[in-house]
Amino acid sequence: MSRVIWLAFAGLMAASPLSAQEPKLRDTLKGHTNHVWSVAFSPDGKTLASGSGDAKIKLWNMASGKNTATLNTYTDYLHSVAFSPDGKTLASGSADQVKLWSVASGKNTATLGHRDGVISVAFSPDGKTLASGSLDKTIKLWDVRSGKKADK
Repeated sequence: MSRVIWLAFAGLMAASPLSAQEPKLRDTLKGHTNHVWSVAFSPDGKTLASGSGDAKIKLWNMASGKNTATLNTYTDYLHSVAFSPDGKTLASGSADQVKLWSVASGKNTATLGHRDGVISVAFSPDGKTLASGSLDKTIKLWDVRSGKKADK
């Protein structure tokens, strides 16, 4: 009986589309001058954001592979980037702060703080809350509209 189950499981694995072929390199995007720490696709898949040790965020057009914008107001490593679910806002985490950006204009719309480096940022599925994780051993939840810590 266990041999039949194993063979059935092996058959399912062989039929899996991921096991049928290996991923192929589509493109290599170049432009950062230091380590790339984080990448995130916009919800529509048309834009890729990258955050780097060169303290810059780059936005890339996925159809052309071209760099369409560079946001460079950081002075230290940029560790994390994340798009809001509607794709209109980009969050980034760096040495001691979180920044929110308008994707359309490339302008910084809010700066939120931690006591130490911000390593990760993520939006809630509804886009109303932003979570930021830090070397200060905290996770802060931010109300995206007001830029203040979210109520518990």
